[in-house]
Amino acid sequence: MHATLQHQTISTNGINEHVVSAGPESGRLLIFLHGFPEFWYGWRKQIDFFANLGYRVLAPDQRGYNLSDKPKGLFAYHLDELAKDIVGLIDAAGREQALIVGHDWGAAVAWWLGIKHAARVEKLAVLNAPHPKIMRQYLFNNAAQRRKSWYMFFFQLPRLPEWRFAKDNWAIGARALTKTSRPGTFGEADLAQYRAAWSQPGAATGMINWYRAALRRQPKLSGHVAIRVPTLLLWGARDRFLGREMAQPSIALCEQGRLVMIEEASHWVQHEEAEKVNALLLEFFELAAS
Repeated sequence: MHATLQHQTISTNGINEHVVSAGPESGRLLIFLHGFPEFWYGWRKQIDFFANLGYRVLAPDQRGYNLSDKPKGLFAYHLDELAKDIVGLIDAAGREQALIVGHDWGAAVAWWLGIKHAARVEKLAVLNAPHPKIMRQYLFNNAAQRRKSWYMFFFQLPRLPEWRFAKDNWAIGARALTKTSRPGTFGEADLAQYRAAWSQPGAATGMINWYRAALRRQPKLSGHVAIRVPTLLLWGARDRFLGREMAQPSIALCEQGRLVMIEEASHWVQHEEAEKVNALLLEFFELAAS
């Protein structure tokens, strides 16, 4: 049964975010955070599942993406601001805490919430993204990971990345999804949804500015970086962007952490292995409630 999706605009941290919500308002609050180059739609298989189980699900287009505001300037895309956006969504829902699930860049925001706003996080689930400290170490000290992350450096150029991204009806974005995932993961109807999101005015720059801010305005990681909230790290082992060797050091920074390596999945684990991911998340959440 498909859950009823509500589209709303929520004011948070000085911007307006487009948020898809589902499930009873009285349910446990569960927020899904997408990565690049996705938007709320990347969680559609999880939204239905958890809303039908009685969770109150929110899936925002994060700032810079799709129908959400796209503030100008690199500082607007600093991890501190991205995390405050989600704290604002928790506040808008009238809650003290939320279950947080993030993938890719959304996982970077999730990690940052666990570091800087732990009191607002009931449980933290991360899909295919290392702890920020580990990512920084590998990006600058590991040649193999630098090769995998070549696009992060290309995105530092002005204007050219946006032009290249939009060229030939967003062909490079479509290939980024279809050529690095299992065959059939993203169909033509899905790609039409993504192209529509990428085509929103200012979206290409907003999306790429996340990468520009990450390298030019790196977040400060001094002091306590361990994750104290219960944490589940799910990792598709066939990820072509992020090396699996970063997973174990990341979970080692979690005081209550569990790592599950999904050998048959790629970077797009919640799409390819939706049933397995949903079951693992549900088990994790229900243990948290006991």
